[in-house]
Amino acid sequence: MARRRVLLFLKSLDAYSFCQSNGVSRPTNPKVLHYLEDRSRVHKNAIEFCKNVLQRKSVDWDATFRSNLSRPIRNVDLVVTVGGDGTLLQASHLLNDSIPLLGVNSDPTIPQEVQEMGNEFDATRSTGYLCAATVKNFEQILSNILEGRTTPCELSRMSIHANSTPLSTYALNDILIADPCPASASRFSFRKDDGSSSPLVNCRSSGLRVSTAAGSSAAMLSAGGFPMPILSKDLQYMVREPISQEAAHLSLMHGTIKPKQAMDIDWYTKDGLIYIDGSRPVHPVRHGDTIQVSSHAPSLKIFLPDRLLPSGI
Repeated sequence: MARRRVLLFLKSLDAYSFCQSNGVSRPTNPKVLHYLEDRSRVHKNAIEFCKNVLQRKSVDWDATFRSNLSRPIRNVDLVVTVGGDGTLLQASHLLNDSIPLLGVNSDPTIPQEVQEMGNEFDATRSTGYLCAATVKNFEQILSNILEGRTTPCELSRMSIHANSTPLSTYALNDILIADPCPASASRFSFRKDDGSSSPLVNCRSSGLRVSTAAGSSAAMLSAGGFPMPILSKDLQYMVREPISQEAAHLSLMHGTIKPKQAMDIDWYTKDGLIYIDGSRPVHPVRHGDTIQVSSHAPSLKIFLPDRLLPSGI
């Protein structure tokens, strides 16, 4: 039997750099300085721990920092991300629907620490919402995967077309279509394409957000949306900060896009950006461009934490 091939996809150590060469000073608060130094140390230790675990397993493995890889990931049997949700999201952009993904949260938030330091600074670490493992249980979860005692779930992703051309990146969490300047309003129209005569909604707002089920508990929820079952194939959309909307269209500012539907968007602002799963990657759009979003995308195989699994799975 061939040995399994595993890729460690790592959050960069540069993410913890707080002493810049451009003249930005180091933090002067000793607690803040110690906290930042500790975050780097904990992440480094998590990387070494995961490497040592793989060294003991009968697998062929390699490791790369996420900043060093931009091409599709192929020829491996499992991708393990070490970092947080951002690292996991970036890895998902490089995966098709055949290679499963396991996230290791390298530095989970400690609620007591956040409470104790709340008067001085935000001590929140990594949320790791989609990460099934930490250093405490990584070896056991990996063993379960390698020995076939657990199987991945399939999360729905979002496809994006700009002027009828598909973008190469599928969104796992959400997209935001907005003016490059966060203080500027955008003009656009949208309607659902489901084979019927859905109403056209004309908007002037700070943008349009569309999320998957996995992303419905992130920025969408913070903006007033609702969490969706993690395995749902529906999309959820919300117009951000609509300006002077017609009463008849207020109920259409927030809703869902079913699996057999798509949303067609016409962009009427000089410039715009489609932000995919955060601040990058981004795709530029201009006045007159058309955008279509739907859940017609390859799913992502992922090992989810038990707290997210529906009962019976």
